[in-house]
Amino acid sequence: MKAKQGLTIAAVILGLLLLLSGWWGFQQRKEKTNLLAQNEQMNAQLSDLEGLKGELEQEIDSLAQAFEDLASENESLQGTIEETEARASRNALAIRQLKSQNAAQVNNLRSEIQQLLAVKAELENNINSLQMENDSLRTRTGELEENLSVARQENSALNTLNATIQDELEALTLANFKASAFQVELERKSSKVTSRSRRARRIRVTFDLTNVPDDYQGTRPLYLVITDETGTPIKTGNPIQASAVVNGQNMELIAVKSKDVNIESNQRLSFTHDLEERLRAGYYRASVFTDIGLLGATSFRLR
Repeated sequence: MKAKQGLTIAAVILGLLLLLSGWWGFQQRKEKTNLLAQNEQMNAQLSDLEGLKGELEQEIDSLAQAFEDLASENESLQGTIEETEARASRNALAIRQLKSQNAAQVNNLRSEIQQLLAVKAELENNINSLQMENDSLRTRTGELEENLSVARQENSALNTLNATIQDELEALTLANFKASAFQVELERKSSKVTSRSRRARRIRVTFDLTNVPDDYQGTRPLYLVITDETGTPIKTGNPIQASAVVNGQNMELIAVKSKDVNIESNQRLSFTHDLEERLRAGYYRASVFTDIGLLGATSFRLR
């Protein structure tokens, strides 16, 4: 019984060993198959790697050549860069100098421009002033031309009046008893001389008697007659009626002043007449008579 059990156990053990041996053999064959497959795969990969290695070696050779070329180029570029940096430094310095010079020039130009603008403004102001002055001068010139025309007319009238006076003096005065150096002054209230009709308040007439013959010396009446350019006596509150013998004929006078004067050989005489009414602008004549004729006359103008 025990021997049978021992055989059974041995058979079981043997059977298990056979199973284990078969399983191990199967596993060995399977592993061998896998190893062969892996070996083939690795051989294929190795072949591929060999090809890749060749390509890489070629690429490495190319890269090495390229590196050498680049290294040579780099050395060249290093020199070029240094030269370029030096040139750039010089250019930067030159640019800074130019900027400094340009800044100074710009400031100078701005200053000159400001000065030129000021001069331009002054010239424009002067031009405007000159234009205004020219306009004023043109207007003034027109007025002066008009005044000149009027003055010429007035001068012509005055010359005519003086010529008439001279003719009358030659005809009416005595050859050796007549007045000279006539002077007429028109005065204001303040005794200042004026030529304005609206300001004249007094007429002062001064003249000389020189080399008077003895026959005409002595006390004689003198008359001051003032007439306008038409010969009409000016108005006065107390006109003096008088007469004078001229060239043997009696002449009636309307005088504004009269006085008795002791006539000497040489003397300067004067009349003063205060105007009671303002005289109009125009030409007037002052004449001095004595009892035996006209001593002299002169013209004057009120504006």
